[in-house]
Amino acid sequence: MTVVEHLEELRRLLIISIVSTLVMAVVCWFFSDAFLKILLEPVTKTGNKIIYIGVTEAVFTKIKLAFFLGFLASLPVILWQFWSFILPALRKVERVYFTLFVFTSFVLFIGGIAFGFLVVFKMCVSFLMRYGGAELVPMLTIGNYVSFTLNFLLPFGLIFEMPLASYFLARLGVISYRTMVKVRKFAVLAAVIVASAVVASPDIFSVLLFASPIYLLYEISATVVRVTEWTMGLKMSGKTFDLPAPVKRLMKRARDFMVPAK
Repeated sequence: MTVVEHLEELRRLLIISIVSTLVMAVVCWFFSDAFLKILLEPVTKTGNKIIYIGVTEAVFTKIKLAFFLGFLASLPVILWQFWSFILPALRKVERVYFTLFVFTSFVLFIGGIAFGFLVVFKMCVSFLMRYGGAELVPMLTIGNYVSFTLNFLLPFGLIFEMPLASYFLARLGVISYRTMVKVRKFAVLAAVIVASAVVASPDIFSVLLFASPIYLLYEISATVVRVTEWTMGLKMSGKTFDLPAPVKRLMKRARDFMVPAK
């Protein structure tokens, strides 16, 4: 393909991704009340209510939520388009690894958002709602609450990509396990800084609650880097790592599926 043909293919990819997001956003609009009820559960279960102080605040908040849900719902289509655009340039083995990368990144992103909401966010909101005591009455607006929720959850989806990114950086020789061990104390500091920026609360409990999964993912990433370096060392020394037979059969079926026999 020429450069112009590549650009036309890229434009088609972007158009399909944008259209799929818009279509799914329209579909999610009809379910926005149900999803909004789920997002409000950490507050409503404490007996408090959410208000809105602007005439258009409620409708624009639902539109924002619909676009967020539409993006998540259309993410498989976006990743599929991206996968189709890159796949012809890859070799047989690279196609298998790239397919696993796309699938794993999607699972980690959705898993990070789900973990952030079901575990960290609910605990954080439940604690903060009791922080004011009996003398103060919370008056949360729907716009600020939903914006806070989305800004809280999106970083979790990105942070959960850390082990996968660490694997590929280790394969490229950009990072090493020894380096990650040396900068461990800076990783703790970075986790607290990121948590403070996202939570935006003077409460140290909420900050540490957010920072703990970040640092745990850093340690998991360091383990992934160590295992990657070990397998690469075996390959360079001429040795092979004998995978269990079921894993070998699964990888062979994946390669046969990706590249049909001629």
